[in-house]
Amino acid sequence: MKRRYILGALAASALLPNTARAMAAPGPLNLLVAGPNGGLTSRWGRAFALAISAFYPGTPRIVPEPIGGLDGVTGANRLDALVVPDGRTAAILPGVALIAYLTGDSRVHYDPTHWTPILAGCNSGVLMLRAPKGTTPTLETLRKMAPLRIGAAQPQSADLAALLALARLGVPTAPVFGLYSSEEKTRAFIAGTVDAVFICGEGVPEDLTPLIASGAVPAFCIGMPGTGGTAGADPFFPNLPLASALGPAVSPLLDSAYEAAAAAARLDFMLVLPRLTDPAAIAIWRTAAQSAAKAPAIHAAAEASSISLQPASVLANALTALSIVPTEQSGLLAFLAKNYGWQPD
Repeated sequence: MKRRYILGALAASALLPNTARAMAAPGPLNLLVAGPNGGLTSRWGRAFALAISAFYPGTPRIVPEPIGGLDGVTGANRLDALVVPDGRTAAILPGVALIAYLTGDSRVHYDPTHWTPILAGCNSGVLMLRAPKGTTPTLETLRKMAPLRIGAAQPQSADLAALLALARLGVPTAPVFGLYSSEEKTRAFIAGTVDAVFICGEGVPEDLTPLIASGAVPAFCIGMPGTGGTAGADPFFPNLPLASALGPAVSPLLDSAYEAAAAAARLDFMLVLPRLTDPAAIAIWRTAAQSAAKAPAIHAAAEASSISLQPASVLANALTALSIVPTEQSGLLAFLAKNYGWQPD
C-alpha cells in the first residue's frame, strides 16, 4: 500500500472515539499542529496524538490543533508567543519552518534553537543528474556541466540544501525556479528543461523511479542526521556519497550555511515542547513519544513513507545547526540575493 494511503488511514484512526479512555484521562493535552487540517504535518500530528496518548501516564486524550499554512510559520509563531510551558501542550512542525527562519522570512517571530526537542521524522534528499546510466557522477562531472540547470521551487525551500551543496563545492548553477513538487521536477527533467533536480521529503525512493527511467542518476545525498551532530549515511541510499564528501568547501560561510540548510531539509517533521518546560514533563513526553514511534501503526506509516524516526538527541543537533543565524545570516542573504536574485519577503 502506498505511503499516502497508509498515513491517511492512520490519521483517520486518530479521530475514532475512545470514550472509555477519555473518561479515565486526567484531562486532555494539546498538540499544536503547524499546518492546515488534512495536510501532511496534520496527518502525522493526528497519528502521533493517538499513539503518544497510549503511552502517556493516565492515557489522556491528546487534541491536535491545526494552525496556519503548509510552511509552518504561523504555527511556529504561535508556539513561541502563546504556548505556556506547563507541559500540557506540545507542537509538531514541518522542517520547512526552519528554512523560513534561516532565510530571514519577515513573518518569522520564533527561534527554533530554543525549542525543547522530543522526536523527529527524518527524510532523504537526493540530487539526480542527467548522466549516462551506470556512471557515478563526481565533482569533476558536476563542474563540466556548469552552469548546472537545476530545477527547484525557490531558495526558501528544501531545495536550498542542494543549491548550497553545489555552491559549497564551487559548482555554478542556473536554477529554474517554480518547480514545487517532485512531479513538476520530473516533468521538467523529462522535457529537457533542466539537467538536475533535488528530490527531498517523504517517499524519495519511490519518487526517483520515473527519473531513473528517464536517464537520471543519483549524484549525492544530504544523508541522515547522526547523534554526533554530523550527518551520516542515508539508510535508504547507503552507497550514495554525502554532498559534503565530494570536495572541500570553497568558503566557511557556504560550509556552515549548507550544514544548516541540510539539517532543516532532512526534517520531515519535528515534535517539540516550548522552552522552559519543566524537566519532568519533558521526560514524560520523550518517553511516551519514543514508545509511540515503536508502535506497529506508526512504524508501518514511517516505513511506507521512507521516514526515519529519530530521538530527541538527534533533533537537538539539527536545531543547533541553525545557530548560525545571528552571526552569518546576513552573509547568506547577500549570497542568495547576488546569485539567485532572491530577497526574503
